[in-house]
Amino acid sequence: MLERRMPHDDLVDHLVRSTPLQRGEAARVVLDVLAYFDETAEEFVRRRHRELQSGGLNNTEIFERIAAELPHRAVAPPELSLRQLRRIVYG
Repeated sequence: MLERRMPHDDLVDHLVRSTPLQRGEAARVVLDVLAYFDETAEEFVRRRHRELQSGGLNNTEIFERIAAELPHRAVAPPELSLRQLRRIVYG
């Protein structure tokens, strides 16, 4: 009987060999990382706004920080103005 393999088994195998993670833990890490990088620019802006707001920053600081972070995402989205960032959060 053939073993069922997930799409990123090679990465899971690498993590098991190179870290103290067990196979199930390594698979969860891979899935978490993939989900993180699958986040759209809009989802990222909303999530970061919530995180930074809960950290006590004001909107001016928040939107400037988000604008600086966006180009460093795995797949950089188009450059968004501060106004566009606000519209993503508040509609």
